[in-house]
Amino acid sequence: MFKASGAVPLSPHPTGWRVRIMGSDWQEVTLDEVANEVTVGYVGSMTSEYVDAGVPFLRSKNVDVLRINQDDLKFISHDFHKQISKSKLAPGDVVIVRTGKPGTTAVVPEWLQEANCSDLVIVRCGSRINNRFLAYYVNSVASSHVNAHLVGAVQQHFNVGSAKCMKVLLPDISEQERIVEILGTLDEKIELNRQMNTTLEAMAQALFKSWFVDFDPVIDNALAAGNPIPEPLQARAEMRKGLGEQRKPLPAEIQHQFPSRFVFTEEMGWVPEGWELVPIVELCDRVQNGSTPKRMEASFWEGGSINWFKTGELSDSVLLESEEKITQEGLDNSSCKLWPAGTVLIAIYAAPTVGRLGVLSQESTSNQACTGLVPLDTIGPYFLFYTLLNSREWLNTIAVGAAQQNISKSVVECVPSLKVPENLLASFNDSVLPIWASVQQRLEHNNSLIRLRDTLLPKLLSGQLRIPEAEAMIERSGVAV
Repeated sequence: MFKASGAVPLSPHPTGWRVRIMGSDWQEVTLDEVANEVTVGYVGSMTSEYVDAGVPFLRSKNVDVLRINQDDLKFISHDFHKQISKSKLAPGDVVIVRTGKPGTTAVVPEWLQEANCSDLVIVRCGSRINNRFLAYYVNSVASSHVNAHLVGAVQQHFNVGSAKCMKVLLPDISEQERIVEILGTLDEKIELNRQMNTTLEAMAQALFKSWFVDFDPVIDNALAAGNPIPEPLQARAEMRKGLGEQRKPLPAEIQHQFPSRFVFTEEMGWVPEGWELVPIVELCDRVQNGSTPKRMEASFWEGGSINWFKTGELSDSVLLESEEKITQEGLDNSSCKLWPAGTVLIAIYAAPTVGRLGVLSQESTSNQACTGLVPLDTIGPYFLFYTLLNSREWLNTIAVGAAQQNISKSVVECVPSLKVPENLLASFNDSVLPIWASVQQRLEHNNSLIRLRDTLLPKLLSGQLRIPEAEAMIERSGVAV
């Protein structure tokens, strides 16, 4: 029987035990007892069934904790969707990943009105259990049940039978809904911050592309001066002319910093007149690889306060706090480099992380799978960051290594980069700095929200913390919700 802090057993119930937690009845049930249906997604080969457009088909990689992502989302035809109707999904269904990241759970959102799936356990909740409460529960409290019921020698998976026997501790439905409201408010704010950051990051990237890849201001100046437009840029020029008054002009003091002619280079084709093409190392104070202090030396790790990043933590954005930290002794007795804030890290080992980027928000180190580029003061991190981001396809093309696709520090140093006039680079930095500052602020806010949610979640779902106490904790935390 479930043991919880402050829980006193009552009499047996026909469908499970009841426990009293701080004066309120909670009931331990199996998932099969409170679900209208527990089934599984389609099992079978899908290679020949995918189409360019049709019914969304979810796989395990499309299910994150509490959310459905559309990364590499596949589609199937409506005819095939009808043939495998048993695995149809509807908004409100709870989906649990079977393999890869077993137990990861989300609720099918309203925007996914029609869908199908494979490699997922599908739960359709009954009237006694809230679907979002169940998703929170499986992702947190029930993780031990999931881990204890994984089967398969080669690739472990979580099956339907194990899902059906999963024990769930339930308050009444009204309390479930109040718990979900508290946790959901935090998660909605976290998701809103993520969406806003995605928009802000796209704005900064679009500005870099317009100025330094598509050369829009140079094209505009050439058109205004009646200068020739190189053939590869003529389509872009026609598009710019077609925008007419809809084209938002740059401030005159910035527009005048761009030339009005193009010159041809062997390495990069047509580039603005007066701009040099150089290896990116020439824009850096130094380029260095990271390192890993000896794991067996406890004094290198225990109580560490120096950020030590791994490639999995790089997400093409600001880097705040690392998952692991090293000590000053670990730094002094290894090949680790302490890089300043503003250093750009790039992952150099193994797909899918090769080319992934991050910008340090404070002094930090990294492992040997990262190369750190410390920019010259006149350059700053953002031009380096977007130059490398724009070169990712090229970097992956030249990655070498049979077992895992890698690049090297020397390859990174040779990434071709434009060297633009310092005053223009200063204007670019002035334009993107507020965007990056806003992104960092939202990331920091999200970290506070996540810590608060992760503190509340297990206690609320086990009955150790009641609603009024949770609300008081949120208020005392000072975190804006």
